[in-house]
Amino acid sequence: MKSLREDAIRIIEDSISSILPEKAVEQELKKLDLDDKIYLVAIGKAAWRMAKSAKDCLKDKVKGGVVITKYGHSQGPIEGLKIYEAGHPIPDENTISSTKEAVELVKGLSKDDTVLFLVSGGGSALFELPVDGVSLEDIKNVTDMLLRCGANIVEINAIRKRMSQVKGGRFALMASPARVYSLVLSDVLGDRLDSIASGPAYPDSTTCEDVRKIIRKYDLKLPRHILQSLSEETPKSLDNVETRIIGSVSKVCESAKNVAVSLGYNAMILTTTLDCEASEAGLFLAAIAREEVEKERPIKRPCVIILGGETVVHVKGTGKGGRNQELVLSAARGIKNYHGAVIASIGTDGTDGPTDAAGGIVDGKTAKALEEAGIDIDDVLNDNDSYHALQKVNSLIRTGPTGTNVNDLIFILCDETKVREN
Repeated sequence: MKSLREDAIRIIEDSISSILPEKAVEQELKKLDLDDKIYLVAIGKAAWRMAKSAKDCLKDKVKGGVVITKYGHSQGPIEGLKIYEAGHPIPDENTISSTKEAVELVKGLSKDDTVLFLVSGGGSALFELPVDGVSLEDIKNVTDMLLRCGANIVEINAIRKRMSQVKGGRFALMASPARVYSLVLSDVLGDRLDSIASGPAYPDSTTCEDVRKIIRKYDLKLPRHILQSLSEETPKSLDNVETRIIGSVSKVCESAKNVAVSLGYNAMILTTTLDCEASEAGLFLAAIAREEVEKERPIKRPCVIILGGETVVHVKGTGKGGRNQELVLSAARGIKNYHGAVIASIGTDGTDGPTDAAGGIVDGKTAKALEEAGIDIDDVLNDNDSYHALQKVNSLIRTGPTGTNVNDLIFILCDETKVREN
């Protein structure tokens, strides 16, 4: 084995590589017997890669298509397809104009036509056309409000669906009577198909009553015209759609486990549905790391303990950071002076919050290094400024855009060292 940090980076790189969408799309399309008139729509952070793979597989069967992805995630032209980049996590004018292109593509199709709908994380922000009476600014404000209050992705999407002409199954209705084949990379815990990208081509299980409960839960102050849009129910059944999940956080965790074993570690997956406050998750992981260093449990060292999921941050300050960075910074406090343990957390899309980092990595020396740099971890967490703190001690992980998005990969590495300094 190399150093713990080197092995951590190897686990991250190899795990992400194993679940990139190109192979998953290719494998799934080989199982489908699609007709010769296919119209392609791809949305999300992995949209370009999914669309490129599909076009390479289907070639001239694809009669046209629209690809909508995040700024910086396109890798160039794809023959026969229109490529657009737009805002994420907040939609912008490019979101609206590119979504209109996708809607125009599928409107007026016949039952002899097929829509290949490729969906990945980020689709909720990147695929948007407001309902009448609601503006883009309204959607921005409500999305920002929900993100700041700590609402989870299912809650956020339940509200966004009803402000949109294309979410909550409404896009599939627009494409009817054409058949829609939806291939999905899941970024939602539990793989709820009606919540991934807000379910543009899947029946919506959330109700207007659910929305009212969310409004009460977070004490949201919404104007009357927004409340009116939230009272309109979404489709509860669709007869023209077939949906398949081709990637998820469970798969990336399994891959991480396999890589860890190949590097000589004992490995276990603790959970794939971590969804608590990021700083609390950091303290929890630090407690597990201490248990390993001191008592060699729950697994024999050297070991990797793997978690998947998506934590949340209640934004209180004005700093810069993301949930994965907050998680590891919080964990650094709990493993101070515990040598032989490393904690890493990254977003599989390569982006953690509004930063250029995928996440962060800390060990038993990180907290002391921060102290020597004059940085107080509690103050930093209160100001949500984890990015600058981790940057000071070379603890950011930068992968660049990965082309996929299946939640977060989080893990503890422990070698056979059993050292705790006072």
